[in-house]
Amino acid sequence: MQVTPQLLGFFPLLRLLPPDALAGLVQHSSVEKYARRAVVLESGARQANVCFLFEGRLQGVDFTIDGREVGLYFVEPGDFCGELGLFDYGPQPEFVIVLSPAVVVSIPVEALRALMTTSPAMTTSLGERLASRLRQMTYQRSLLGMPNIAQRVCCQLWQLIAPGDRERNSEAVIRNPPTHMEIAIMLNLSRETVTRVFQQLQTREIVKRDGSTRLLIPDPGALKALAAGEDDL
Repeated sequence: MQVTPQLLGFFPLLRLLPPDALAGLVQHSSVEKYARRAVVLESGARQANVCFLFEGRLQGVDFTIDGREVGLYFVEPGDFCGELGLFDYGPQPEFVIVLSPAVVVSIPVEALRALMTTSPAMTTSLGERLASRLRQMTYQRSLLGMPNIAQRVCCQLWQLIAPGDRERNSEAVIRNPPTHMEIAIMLNLSRETVTRVFQQLQTREIVKRDGSTRLLIPDPGALKALAAGEDDL
């Protein structure tokens, strides 16, 4: 696969650039395929590139003092990671690993930083993305302190529902849901523990599998009550 203006235009952030700027980025960009569990960004290293995900799924992870892997966030197609390097020269704070075989477009930090001065729309979008990720990671950290394991899992599922679907009284859908192991990493739990909670949720028909790409939530209100501690499994 070659980098073209059309490929770069797949990414919402880059679509904010004028066509000539997008064309100019092509010569600086590269595309690479990664196998599952490969490391895309290394914690502690200064990153030279911002990585844009075209296919697959990535996850930002860190490790506890005793060496347990803790998930911080997911990166879906169209999204990006490594953007902190655009704002300072510090090291990458967490690892970004591949959850499913991925195609990643890498663009040098310096090339994007030069465009930030001429594209207020892109700079604003980057700021909004950083604020969103900060809120997400703060919320994720708060989940780790919940003593009720079932409530912790339900809070994670509630967070994965699209914001617009949370307010509806009808069935909600989590598309491309994380595996039990991926949820376990996010919540610092064992996979077996997450599976037991899912079995209870399925017994009460609060969640329902629809193949591997959709998790149905027939009654979002019931899941919300569990996440808020108003009900218990």
